[in-house]
Amino acid sequence: MWFLFGGNLGCRGPADKMNGARHILSYAQTLRGGGVERALLRLAGAWAREGRRVTLIIGEAEGPLRTEVPDTVECVGLGTSRYTALRAVAAYAADLRPDMIFCPGSHYTSIAAWTKWRLGKGCPPIVGKVSNALERPDYGPVMTVAHRAWLRQHPAFLDRVVVMSEASAEAAIRLMRLPRQRIAVIPNPPAPRLLDAPLPPLPPRYILGVGRLAPQKRWDRLVEIMPRLAQRIPLVILGEGECRAALRAQADALGVELLLPGHVADPLGAMAGAAVLALTSDFEGVPGVLGEALSMGTPVVTTDCAPAVREIVAAPSLGSIVARGDAAALAAALDHWLGSPVRPQPVPLPGADSAARYLRLFDDLIAA
Repeated sequence: MWFLFGGNLGCRGPADKMNGARHILSYAQTLRGGGVERALLRLAGAWAREGRRVTLIIGEAEGPLRTEVPDTVECVGLGTSRYTALRAVAAYAADLRPDMIFCPGSHYTSIAAWTKWRLGKGCPPIVGKVSNALERPDYGPVMTVAHRAWLRQHPAFLDRVVVMSEASAEAAIRLMRLPRQRIAVIPNPPAPRLLDAPLPPLPPRYILGVGRLAPQKRWDRLVEIMPRLAQRIPLVILGEGECRAALRAQADALGVELLLPGHVADPLGAMAGAAVLALTSDFEGVPGVLGEALSMGTPVVTTDCAPAVREIVAAPSLGSIVARGDAAALAAALDHWLGSPVRPQPVPLPGADSAARYLRLFDDLIAA
């Protein structure tokens, strides 16, 4: 791993195209945390171990995830977390001439569009991953129309689209108007256990949430129903974000014991010790925390925040799915699992071969 802040890598010569995607370029806004960025770092490390050259353009290269950047991956730090700074990806792509550009999530597709527009016919193929819900229940009528119009532009600048579930593939076909042959279903690679990663002090029994402290996650729903539960136990939410102060004030006003330890390098240990994991989002793409909790044998309670939720929580023995905004159902589901003496059998995580499947996709696209 090495970082060059605000500078130019310099062209190190064109990659050898005889063997497909020898040089892969990707990008992210910050290393402060987030499922999209963590998955990108896992993929980048795996690609580099397969002998591919991987370059990451990072807006703000400081943050908890910096320690997760593999030593074999080249990184450029732009010195700012401003999203618009990522327009520099186009200039770096023109200079470095990678074989492939990987757009790591839905948040970043406008940068892919900008890069395709700036480079024109000289732009390498771009593969983009759908990481968030394509249908946004938080949008009003005007924003919904605008968002759907934006999705229909994606086939013009993404050569292939990766989704993480079959339900997401159907949504991409319908909303992006993509032919099925331009869509690949590849789950995120599972997070490895970091057995030496420290965990914050945790109470003997607790409800756990894992994710950004952001409006999308609607942790306020979870805090709100805590006083209604039959058992008064602490709530622990791992993550950082702009809603920290509001959640703290809400918990204090309701008398809820809320612990906000911040970002944790490996949340699987906290998941294993939780009485239940709760996800209360308005919308998600394919919420990886549900699969991670189930891999540790921990039951989950989740809102119906994504079509993929029913693929993950595939049986009532694994957890409960409740409607968004149904506080009574959320409380009842948590009460059920807090009172249940039976925990689910661990469910193996998919995605062990995801990095290799991405490389096959990249190589086939180059060959075509």
